[in-house]
Amino acid sequence: MDLGIAGRKALVCGASAGLGYACAQALVQDGVHVVIVARTEAPLAEAAARLAALGPGRVDWMAADVTTDEGRARIFATHADFDILVTNAGGPPPGDFRTWDRATWHRAIDANMLAPIELIKATVDGMMARSFGRIINITSSTVKSPVDGLGLSTGARSGLTGFVAGLARSTVAHGVTINNLLPGTFDTARLAGNFVAQAQRDGSTPEEARANRLSKHPAHRFGRPEELGHTCAYLCSVHAAYINGQNILLDGGSFSGVF
Repeated sequence: MDLGIAGRKALVCGASAGLGYACAQALVQDGVHVVIVARTEAPLAEAAARLAALGPGRVDWMAADVTTDEGRARIFATHADFDILVTNAGGPPPGDFRTWDRATWHRAIDANMLAPIELIKATVDGMMARSFGRIINITSSTVKSPVDGLGLSTGARSGLTGFVAGLARSTVAHGVTINNLLPGTFDTARLAGNFVAQAQRDGSTPEEARANRLSKHPAHRFGRPEELGHTCAYLCSVHAAYINGQNILLDGGSFSGVF
């Protein structure tokens, strides 16, 4: 399927690995000029080289912390007129809310709510003026199906979700859609690290932690990053202009509700 976005320009955050990289990969393969951003230069440069080899889209990269004013300013001073924005940030660590102080909450909210809003603020008016724009926020399945201990992530991402729900209704008539992707358990390096940490807590092995999680998953497998990447690319396409303000769950059926 021709997605109709070849030649468009996209900013993809957290794109040196994992789900952000998967989104960038799908967009590059559809001919999009992708600017990938992450905080650490070396893996980001390596990711850019791999993406550029895929083509046919163009790839630029910039090491920047999008949670800071300075980081965002450097991005937009170098690159402007984005047609597509993909926001993405790793979630804060799990824990007991009784131990979280105000500074801990602020870090979570800055990364998972306020930074995406600032990126949207910097791009959405230009998109509306050009009558085309796609904004995708990668959040988490816990927004729909909360997990005890992940309150920092769920709280901050739920704030972003509520904000987007209102804003999306004011942009779609100008050709700009805003949607959220809610990933469940995807087979990434971050997930592997989670199994290592869980094994240390439980006195088991990472392999046992992984097998235990798989045994409870209805699909009996974890998501492949490229599955989310291609979903992201479709939502960015000309064919998805009537999908707006939605929270799209990608969890292999783990959520047991109907709606």
